[in-house]
Amino acid sequence: MENKKKVAFYTLGCKLNFSETSTIARDFQNEGFERVGFEEIADIYVINTCSVTENADKQFKQIVKKAMKLNDKAFVAAVGCYAQLKPEELAAVDGVDLVLGATEKFKITDYINDLSKNDMGEIHSCEIEEADFYVGSYSIGDRTRAFLKVQDGCDYKCTYCTIPLARGISRSDALENVLKNASEISQQGIKEIVLTGVNIGDYGKGEFGNKKHEHTFLDLVKALDEVEGIERLRISSIEPNLLKNETIEFVSQSRTFVPHFHIPLQSGSNDILKKMKRRYMRELYTERVGKIREVMPHACIGVDVIVGFPGETDEHFLETYHFLNDLDISYLHVFTYSERDNTEAAAMDGVVPMNVRSKRSKMLRGLSVKKRRAFYESQIGTNRTVLFEGENKEGYIHGFTENYVKVKTPWNPELVNTLHEINLTKIDEDGSVRMEFLNVEV
Repeated sequence: MENKKKVAFYTLGCKLNFSETSTIARDFQNEGFERVGFEEIADIYVINTCSVTENADKQFKQIVKKAMKLNDKAFVAAVGCYAQLKPEELAAVDGVDLVLGATEKFKITDYINDLSKNDMGEIHSCEIEEADFYVGSYSIGDRTRAFLKVQDGCDYKCTYCTIPLARGISRSDALENVLKNASEISQQGIKEIVLTGVNIGDYGKGEFGNKKHEHTFLDLVKALDEVEGIERLRISSIEPNLLKNETIEFVSQSRTFVPHFHIPLQSGSNDILKKMKRRYMRELYTERVGKIREVMPHACIGVDVIVGFPGETDEHFLETYHFLNDLDISYLHVFTYSERDNTEAAAMDGVVPMNVRSKRSKMLRGLSVKKRRAFYESQIGTNRTVLFEGENKEGYIHGFTENYVKVKTPWNPELVNTLHEINLTKIDEDGSVRMEFLNVEV
């Protein structure tokens, strides 16, 4: 077919956004569009936005500018969380033609009839209460692992978070549909699936539009473990209060689930956790880490933490620092608190100056480097399985072990998307781990 219209995508933010971009892209391809890279000339540029950090807001303008430079007549559409929260703001950005909120983003091809530029972005957004239906999605073709969405929205009321405003109530995909999607992914030859959602531990709530848990997260994990053709399953981020001991025990004996957990903590101070309206205290967090270590001593445990929350004194921060320093974890994702409109925290007293926020952030990032190094050192000399990625980086191919150690070996295109048994030999100066092959492909 000649003169196929070209569409390009840019995704900001989380794994969930990547899975949704991929699904939207397949819809375009089904309508006869050709997907191209974002650095290529396209007729339509779709930007999937994020509202979690201040930076994502600024990035949006730069990405639009980049698209306009490639083709100043291109049609630019913004979808996603920031598009739901601040549609007018995005619509006013020079070059933006269409802004779609939470319920409309999956119907984007219905809105693109006329590709002529608008003076002002056209907005189709909903009251977030209307986002009460579920659209399943998964990403394939972008990398060697696929992100499989199993849940959307959140019923938690954390005082710093805009996600419930951007994505609506917690709701889940039907179990049969998740299994169908997992099976489709495995048939594409993808070896690893990462489960994703806003609050995946809440899985089962809102299936079929009700609030009753039809299935639990443990049911989901057990059912996925049976799907033919999947080599590896990884749980992305899961709340500590929803990560039950039964799930940890199941993963430790599972066929496909890997020993890697990413568990948001946000603060190591109970005072701050209360102000954040988190649903646990630090003691529960310690228990969860202890349980994982008991049944999977070699597991990788990642932690989300926020610094500079309103009212966080030096004492509170040091409490967090020492708590994390003493905890047997593997790495940190550090977020510097940024005020978001329409959140409770934005109106709280005790605003922490920006220079203090960044100093604390730097300290925790330094701690993360130390923790990752110690974790990698503990793995030297052990035998693991690695899944190689698809990129040639300065003559090396990289991959991740089941417990998320980043390894490297000289580039060989035949290794892409293959699993191998290896021995971890030493830490390289760039922080990744050197390896030796133990045998042929797994």
